[in-house]
Amino acid sequence: MCGIIGIVGKEQVADRLVDGLRRMEYRGYDSAGVCTVDKGQLVRRRAEGKLNNLVIELARHPAPGTIGIAHTRWATHGAPTTSNAHPHATGEVALVHNGIIENFRSLREALTARGRTFESETDTEVVAHLVSEQVEAGASPQDAIRAVLPQLRGAFALAIAFRQHPDLLIGARLGSPLVVGYGDGETYLGSDALALAPLTQRIAYLDEGDWVVITRDGAQIFDIDNNPVTREITLSGVSAAAIEKGNYRHFMQKEIFEQPTVVAQTLRSYIRQLEQVVALPQMDFDLSTISRVTIVACGTSFYAGMVAKYWFERFARLPVDIDVASEFRYRDPVLEPGGLALFISQSGETADTLAALRHARAQGQKIAVVVNVPTSSMAREADLLLPTHAGPEIGVASTKAFTCQLAVLAALAAHLAVKKGRMSREEECEVVRHLLEAPAALNAALAHDEEIAAMAHLIAPARDVLYLGRGPDYPLALEGALKLKEISYIHAEGYAAGEMKHGPIALIDEAVPVIVLAPSGPLFEKTVSNMQEVRARGGKIVLVSDAEGLAEAGEGCLATIEMPKVHPLIAPLVYAVPVQLLAYHVAVAKGTDVDQPRNLAKSVTVE
Repeated sequence: MCGIIGIVGKEQVADRLVDGLRRMEYRGYDSAGVCTVDKGQLVRRRAEGKLNNLVIELARHPAPGTIGIAHTRWATHGAPTTSNAHPHATGEVALVHNGIIENFRSLREALTARGRTFESETDTEVVAHLVSEQVEAGASPQDAIRAVLPQLRGAFALAIAFRQHPDLLIGARLGSPLVVGYGDGETYLGSDALALAPLTQRIAYLDEGDWVVITRDGAQIFDIDNNPVTREITLSGVSAAAIEKGNYRHFMQKEIFEQPTVVAQTLRSYIRQLEQVVALPQMDFDLSTISRVTIVACGTSFYAGMVAKYWFERFARLPVDIDVASEFRYRDPVLEPGGLALFISQSGETADTLAALRHARAQGQKIAVVVNVPTSSMAREADLLLPTHAGPEIGVASTKAFTCQLAVLAALAAHLAVKKGRMSREEECEVVRHLLEAPAALNAALAHDEEIAAMAHLIAPARDVLYLGRGPDYPLALEGALKLKEISYIHAEGYAAGEMKHGPIALIDEAVPVIVLAPSGPLFEKTVSNMQEVRARGGKIVLVSDAEGLAEAGEGCLATIEMPKVHPLIAPLVYAVPVQLLAYHVAVAKGTDVDQPRNLAKSVTVE
């Protein structure tokens, strides 16, 4: 997901624009640029690659001005080259864009037929030419935007500067988030509150279809029908300190170690400790009437949903369907009346998941969302908002957001069970007790960081790695494989342990490490039998288990990782830690870019 920042300021803005881009590096990007307005000219500087390349360009060729826009680009249309980098500009306007203009080809053909010349391969440049045509014909910036926005199909957040108007910027959003920040004699645009954290805490989130004119005196917001509207100004609560690494080498490392704290914060929102009950936010429907749950998510959030399926069916005895968001709408799912559609997303802006949410609502489903950004699009469209309290997650590979999602989903499963009459008062107290044990168990898991770091060199040379687990540990195997793929670029796959003999066992040899997640308990013996199948074929096993499990099956393993003995309910939260740490330390050993892995974005706001 690209990053946008715009400033209408009192002082020079180039350095502050770059600082804002730095705070959005976690989103993933492959080029960057700024454009200021100075003495009736658009001053544009762009660079491929990391932000430091743009800093070098600005040192060579400064961009003066007290008004400007800036952008980090994640390539969709066109390669990550300087000519494709944002801002895109004509003689009259410059703009930056998140999202995709789906009808850009037909727009580009029409513009080319009218004599417009393009310098990039991007979809974004057509918007610059459309706005420029209007301005060149004598339209005001506001009238130009009114004329152009209805021509665009797709998803966009836009920030636009005008050569002849050095006192304003215009922003617009449809399908991609954009916020307005209010300062002292300055006004700002940003992709999110993080970008604006050092500048202001006073922000307003634009609604779907809104566009805004910002000046030094404030902002005038219009809705999709061009009517003036007011959007609530809130305090973001995001501090600049929250997005610093502190003493940690990487944001991902910091966020892994924050998990005991943020999981505790999250659970405090869902558990009344004195009464020993699970309590959800208020909602306008009765959970006891829910007959089926449909879970929809992408990536790591999907694996959290897979764990939740086990919990919902075990505790509440509710049938659960689960879908990858990008597939959900296109198979035309059967959504029965009385169903609950549950959407899980760190950002609350994931394009596939948001589109699936709107489809489910149109089919009459009640909508619940688990998100880390309570002001996001999904949060605003939910019947039941279930926020995590992970705080800003900067590393592209999700860690603390995942465990906080699991904490919320475990609480929801227990609450559903109570509402459905499937869980007694005593059983609820037991669930609460075990959930409250999770932060200490996470701390105990983190205590094994050094030994995991010491064994990373055993995994780093591998070309292929397999992860195995049973029951709720199967989604953890998938998540472990995803983490390793994301940041170390080692090919890894996760499997249900019992599926080994149905194909994956053909991959086993002495060069393929196999990570086995197997807490002691009812499923342990069956998992150990799968381990023996691996060992018999020369496979090198890394066993992740508690002391009891390691005593029984740890002999002869390539390595072992000891976890605390925990109740099965919280085992998925605890066993997330070793797979995160293993991926992290392997990536460090290989020297990859841990926080900003290649080709990945933190939040995917295009389909």
